[in-house]
Formats: sequence, structure tokens, C-alpha cells
Amino acid sequence: MSATAVTSISKGSTKFYEASVGKKVVHAVTGCILVLFVLGHLVGNLQVFMGAEQINEYARLLRNLHGMIWVVRAVVLVAFVWHIIIGIQLWLTNRAARPVDYQKRKWVKASFASRTMIITGPLVLAFVIYHLLDLTFGVVHPNFNHNLNVYANIVSDFQRAPIAIIYIVAMIVLGYHMSHGIWSMFQSVGLNGPRWTPFIQKCAWVIAVLFVIGMSSIPVSVMIGLIHQ
Repeated sequence: MSATAVTSISKGSTKFYEASVGKKVVHAVTGCILVLFVLGHLVGNLQVFMGAEQINEYARLLRNLHGMIWVVRAVVLVAFVWHIIIGIQLWLTNRAARPVDYQKRKWVKASFASRTMIITGPLVLAFVIYHLLDLTFGVVHPNFNHNLNVYANIVSDFQRAPIAIIYIVAMIVLGYHMSHGIWSMFQSVGLNGPRWTPFIQKCAWVIAVLFVIGMSSIPVSVMIGLIHQ
């Protein structure tokens, strides 16, 4: 491939990204990566209901993947940061296109989830940072066990009611963000319209609700003693 061709492709890619539609497509792709990750995270976390041996063995399996797990983490991290940056850029672009704030807003076909994406996004970011410091690195976890005893870490963490409540609220916020984000991904790549949009929106809500129920069931089960040491 000639240098001219490479330069043309590079310029074309830059123009595509700089355009609003390009940003929306990249935002959709990074969002898809993050949705797949959190759903996979849910499947892994639900193994806590199978007992300490099962989820601890799952943690050891992930640790034994060595380089592969770091590749996955790097991809998720890049997708997460890029998703946030593009989300802010798109919000600023939309805001600049309507500089005059109406005295009486009329939200046309805009759900509560869609109107609060710019709020729920930073809240999710704050929770992710806290979650990493809590159950990944154990920095803010007072009884953290560094010997891959994931079960003990989860139980001791959620036995503190305020922490359990923080996690439940965070899952609800993330669920709201996902409910709009999932169907918005399809809209960004052109899969929308009167035939597809209602169906995709319902599917997005079902996935988000199931995610919230699944993730919230863990701290709730610890608090009521269903999961215990």
C-alpha cells in the first residue's frame, strides 16, 4: 500500500471521527464492549450463590489467564475512557446546537434515562473507581483478603449495610444508563424506525432490569443472611 493511500485512509478516518455520526458510531461500539463486559461480570459474580469454593475457583481461573486478562482489562479501560470522552463531546455538541434554554422544556419522545445520561455517566464512573478500590485492590475494604478469597471479601463487605446500599443504588443508576444506552447503540448504527425501535427499547429495558436484579441480589442476600461465612 502506497504512502498516499495510507494518508488518504488516515484523513478519511479522521474526518469520520470528527463528524457527529462518526462519534456516535464509536460511542456505540465502545458502549457495546462495556455492556458485554458488565453482563459477563454479572455471570461471574452470580457464582457466589454456588458457594465459596466455586467463586474462588473462578477468581483463580481468571488470575491464571495471565496476559489474556490484562488484554481484556486494557480493551475495557480504553473503551471506558473513550466512551466517556465521546459522550461528553456529543453532549456539548447537542447543547451548543440549542444555546437558548427554554423557559418550559418539552421533552419529545425523551425518557428519563435519556435525559439523565450526562448525570448517570459520571456517577457510574465514580462507582467504578470506588469498586476497584474496594473489591479489586482492597484499599478501602477494612477486611480485605488478598489470597483470592473473593467469597469472604464479598460477604464481609456487604455485611456493612451502608456499603451494600451504595452498591444497590449504583446498580440502579447503571441500569438506567444501560436501558437507554443499549437501544441508543442500535440507533447510532442505523437500526431504528417505527418497526425496530419499540422492540429494541423493550429488550434494552429487560436486559437492564435483569442486570439490576442480578447484581443487587448479591448484597441483599448477604444482608439477609442467605449468603454468609
